[in-house]
Amino acid sequence: MPTTAFDNAITLRPAVSDDESQIIALLPYLADFAIPPRRQPEHLWAGDAEMTQIILAGQTQSSFIDVAADNSGTIAGLIMVSMREEMLSHDPSAHLEAIVVDPRARGTGVGERLMQHCEVRVRELGATSLTLHVFQRNERARTLYAGEAFDEELIRAIKWLD
Repeated sequence: MPTTAFDNAITLRPAVSDDESQIIALLPYLADFAIPPRRQPEHLWAGDAEMTQIILAGQTQSSFIDVAADNSGTIAGLIMVSMREEMLSHDPSAHLEAIVVDPRARGTGVGERLMQHCEVRVRELGATSLTLHVFQRNERARTLYAGEAFDEELIRAIKWLD
């Protein structure tokens, strides 16, 4: 069992503006895997930091952040979701922009709880599907998604032209 700083019961709740600094501090863990060559770690999370500020400032109604926090308010993980049309069918859908679990809480079930919570929440908001993007090299994330019955449906390829 990993060492954890989260000894209190974990509660899932909507993020509030007071959570911003903790959320921003967790986002660099989105690059906590063997990222592809020619990628910079901050490119994997800088846009999510901007999106965090927009969501928490109430500047969008189509996106939300929910956190897994202990009784002291320490955030163990988060999901960031955008409600939007499914790319091909145009049916109501949700896109998981980010899921992050504090390394001290990994292996404790926080990621699974966040994924299950995400699915319930987006169903309540009318989504008929939930999509996400994941790097092929991100085995930890891909294992989580496979355990939640995600189908790796598309492959995104890139050819560098410089």
